[in-house]
Formats: sequence, C-alpha cells, structure tokens
Amino acid sequence: MEPGLAQRLVWDREGAIAPAGRATDEFVAFCGQLGVGWVILDRGDAQAKGALERSHRFMRSNFLPGRTFANPTDFQLQLDGWCDRVNWRVHRTIREVPAQRLRTERERMRPLPVWLPDTDRRHVVRVPQQPYVRIDRNDYSIDPRFAGRRVEVRVSQNEVMAAVLDTGELACRHQRSFAGALTFTDPAHQTELERQRARRRQRHEVEVEIRPLARYDALIPA
Repeated sequence: MEPGLAQRLVWDREGAIAPAGRATDEFVAFCGQLGVGWVILDRGDAQAKGALERSHRFMRSNFLPGRTFANPTDFQLQLDGWCDRVNWRVHRTIREVPAQRLRTERERMRPLPVWLPDTDRRHVVRVPQQPYVRIDRNDYSIDPRFAGRRVEVRVSQNEVMAAVLDTGELACRHQRSFAGALTFTDPAHQTELERQRARRRQRHEVEVEIRPLARYDALIPA
C-alpha cells in the first residue's frame, strides 16, 4: 500500500517538536515542505493523539523476544513480515482489523510530494589532530589530511559523511551503526595517518656522528 499524507499532524509537547507548547522552527519548516498543518496538544493531554499509545511496548514484548538480527536491514524485513501478520487480526482497542482500517483512511489521504523534506542531521566541526568525529556514542574516522579544517557532518539513517566546507572535498563516508561505543576507521584514513606519523618522526630525528674507535685509541695511551 502506498504511503499517504494526512491533513494535519498531531503531537504532544516533545522537546524536539514543541517544548513550550509552540512548534519549533525546524518542525514548522518540516510541515511546510510537506504541506500539512499541525496540532500541538495541551499539557497533560498526550492521549488525545489517538486510541493507541506506546505501541512500541507491544512490539518490544511480542516481536523482539527470541529473535536475532544480522543487520538493520534484516531487522526491518522481519519487522515488516511480523506487522503484515498481526495487522490482519482484530485489534482489541479499536475493535477493527488495522490493515482494513488503514485502507479506509488511506482513501482520504493525499499522495506524498515528489520532493520529501531533508531529515538528515547536519553540524559543522573542526577536524581534530586525532581525526575522528563522534556520532551517537560512536567514533568515525575522517581523512587526516583535513586536520584543522572545518567540515560539515551529515548523518542520515544509513550513513555518516563529511565534506570540507571551503572546497567541498569528501572527508569521510561510513555506514552508520546504531550500536554504541564503537570505533570505525577507514583503511585509507589509517594508511594516511601512519604516513603522516612516519614523516613527523623523520623530521625530528637528529643525525649523530659516529667516530671510529681508533681515534680514541690514539688519544688515550694504552
């Protein structure tokens, strides 16, 4: 079933959406690109979003136990298959089959726009001498040639990349990981880093003259 676009989005006062009851500029821009309105709920009235609340708890207790996943793609495929099965059962709260209910609501929705909003996270950092950038508790290597330069880091659902601000050169591209406390090093970055360290060692080496021992024998009588 093709995705559809509602007339309005309903949110409670989440920090990223409306921390003080007023929609943030980023959320307003997101809705503007989609061409939808929004409703920010009153304080303490989060249940007004709909009949179903915190469905992720149901997924955590009924989908996750006993399963293993090879990667995020495998997780998504298993979740989609599970949803296809459970959404054809009569739901106890709404007393309807969710798949049929969605089909009815989809007929009243608009199609998605051709150009969807850019939801990638972006920020600018200066590449440190130890060239890594931290994203969600993970460290990703950056080309050490750009140490001291400013780069724009772009984080999507699938990858982490950075580009040098003044030239647009690619500073790094990594597959994003949702695990934590990991370090990802591009082999090319590691090779360049070792080359730079070798050059620094050569510059600091001092040549020391080694005198022949016969000279000391001539100066010091036996």
